[in-house]
Amino acid sequence: MTASDKLTPPPGAAEPVRHPDAPAPGQPLGSHYDQCFGCGTGQEHGLHLAARAGEGVSVTAEFTVRPAHQGAPGLAHGGVLTSALDETLGALSWLLRTITVTGRLETDFLRPVPVGTTLHLAAHVRAVAGRKIYSTAAGRLDTPEGPVAVRADALFVEVNVDHFVEHGRDREIRAAMADPDQVRRARAFEVNP
Repeated sequence: MTASDKLTPPPGAAEPVRHPDAPAPGQPLGSHYDQCFGCGTGQEHGLHLAARAGEGVSVTAEFTVRPAHQGAPGLAHGGVLTSALDETLGALSWLLRTITVTGRLETDFLRPVPVGTTLHLAAHVRAVAGRKIYSTAAGRLDTPEGPVAVRADALFVEVNVDHFVEHGRDREIRAAMADPDQVRRARAFEVNP
């Protein structure tokens, strides 16, 4: 089995079903955790990625590449672009109302992304097989219809909150668990290993 085969839904995989309590299309999803590099507002050099619920099991997001995000002079670092795709793909779990971690992520870089560019991202779930969620995303330059600069296919795996309690740093876990806002508390444990 090749790496890409691992991102192909198996025969019999189910169509994704949006959870009835998922945010409505167009609704901002907000930060799942203030200190998240991808969407957290508490990260000075983070992406500050802003995601919105889409139709079905899809999301859109955008972020503007800042000087702190560059690799080569004047161009976004590939790891930062991969982080933006991962964050957007991870936001899909909020529409399924599951807690997931990234299991596999394959990224294709098609065009350079200059500093100052706003990257428009769109992601959707392709299929679900047991605890495995197969999804895809693309990032376009400057407008939602602009040329595709990056794209990714991903496999996310559903876990329970114990995954984060067992592997996270105690101080941050306790702070997130103590949040009186139940939605924010649940979202803190939404994505990534």
